[in-house]
Amino acid sequence: MATKVALLGVTLIAILISMTTVSSDDATPIPADPAQLEAWFNENIKPLPARQGLNDTLLAAENTPKMVKTVTEAVNSVPADNKQRVIIDIGPGIYKEKITVERNKPFITFYGAPGNVPTLSFDGTAAKYGTVYSTTLQVDAPFFTAANLIIEVFIKLILYMFGFESFCDMATFYNVRFLGFQDTLCDDRGRHFFKDCYIEGTVDFIFGSGKSIYLNTELYAKADEGMTVIAAHARSSQAEDTGFSFVHCKVTGKGSGAMLGRAWTEMPKVVFAYTTMSEVVDPAGWSNNNHPDRDAKVYFAEYKSSGAGGGAPTRAPFTKQLSDEEVKIFISLGFIEGSTWVLPPPKV
Repeated sequence: MATKVALLGVTLIAILISMTTVSSDDATPIPADPAQLEAWFNENIKPLPARQGLNDTLLAAENTPKMVKTVTEAVNSVPADNKQRVIIDIGPGIYKEKITVERNKPFITFYGAPGNVPTLSFDGTAAKYGTVYSTTLQVDAPFFTAANLIIEVFIKLILYMFGFESFCDMATFYNVRFLGFQDTLCDDRGRHFFKDCYIEGTVDFIFGSGKSIYLNTELYAKADEGMTVIAAHARSSQAEDTGFSFVHCKVTGKGSGAMLGRAWTEMPKVVFAYTTMSEVVDPAGWSNNNHPDRDAKVYFAEYKSSGAGGGAPTRAPFTKQLSDEEVKIFISLGFIEGSTWVLPPPKV
């Protein structure tokens, strides 16, 4: 397949960020009725000019776009220790690049047009680049945002590879499709917010030690291709304030026997709330990864799961069905302190 490279518009938006703690309500729960999600989002995650509770030094100013040909070139054009919001407006097409957003380049947004979503693709393997660095897109910088993108592994090989890796804090993802197999998305080291996304894969296709909310996101398990686990959270001690919270998500796929999560490490924390699950999910739901000594240490929990795969009576005995009180922290922005940093996707 020929690679289509369109011009990219890089729009600089100067946003001066103060790290001062802000007063805002992190406790408003995500509603039980999915029809109310957008109203909740619009009320609690307002655009910058209308936002209450954010620091007064948050200012925005738009500059003239620059034009480049590759995503990498656009990222490289951002100065080190950048303090401006830089929107990289990615035109339609397939961009076959290995892209890294370095730690010293915060406040970058990758934006694709909703009606003509661009694809970021790379065929790196763990054998060539190492497990951690075989990714299509690696983000190390804080305050990263992605909207309306496809991030994929170009070809399936026996040596596994993955599409996205986050070592950053305070990152947001809107309408992003993560396409892959084993280890599709490395959600590591920081707080992240995913909304209206699609993530597919086989073994541990969401993994890492991040602290993240996945809202209204489809999780597609390729269980017809062998062992399949959605979440492999890497928490290993009580001192780690991390975990994955899936809220109003859909678990779909092919085949059967997919696990919601497994005890990849000693103390993973994964919660599914208000999630619809198809028959692709194994009746037991969760795996101790053949480590019964971890049964008392894992935090695997559900709240009001539904669908053919959402059967609480058949769940593994080391899992929890949360009460209304217990679930509160996992279904509000407070789980990721999101009221201080989560903003809606830009309008370009």
